[in-house]
Amino acid sequence: MSDIAPTTARSASPARSPGRWLSLGPAAQLVGVDPDTLRRWADEGRVEAWTTPGGHRRFDRVALERLARERRSVGRPAPLASLGATPARLSRAYRAHYASAGQVPSGAVLEDGERQAYRRDGQHLIEALVAFLDMDPGRHDERASAEAAAVAIVDEQARRLAVAERSLTEAVALFVGARGPFLAEIAGLGRRRSLDPTRLGVLYGDASALLDRLLLRFIAAHQAGGS
Repeated sequence: MSDIAPTTARSASPARSPGRWLSLGPAAQLVGVDPDTLRRWADEGRVEAWTTPGGHRRFDRVALERLARERRSVGRPAPLASLGATPARLSRAYRAHYASAGQVPSGAVLEDGERQAYRRDGQHLIEALVAFLDMDPGRHDERASAEAAAVAIVDEQARRLAVAERSLTEAVALFVGARGPFLAEIAGLGRRRSLDPTRLGVLYGDASALLDRLLLRFIAAHQAGGS
């Protein structure tokens, strides 16, 4: 990621200047990325941060403002559809993946009705994920709306699997297995389209972070649906 200067996160408090050091939420908002993405960049030493004695990260406003300027200078990224990552292509990638495996990702055997519902949910979830990733990260309300659509799909899928008495272990295996083809397609954009590494890294990071949040929601919905 060329626009993020490598640096090591620090645990000792640096010299203070008023307003220079930001907490995670304001820092992520300044850069225009998801907080999980910025947290990961700090963990990887790609953006300057230090940790308070209480374990909270603080980010250098000056470095973040420079990063935000560099990101804006690139202009609004092309939508995923123009790069070849359309919902239709992603759905075909899923079908090819399942056909090569001879089964759904977890190895579970689904009844015909379950399989059709699983595929229908998958198509709708792909559409919601692509919509989320295509949103301008700075437009938080629009991204929240796209994420809410994905959450609704995940809730319904988890509830249906719980009612069908699929165990939590099996349900989670289905969800985790289904992430693979989606993330592989996002990563493949770099090879097929020579996508800018910064754009690719942000896309992949945002997709991973969203899928992690959806997994937690999926687990909670399954537990509630089975109670």
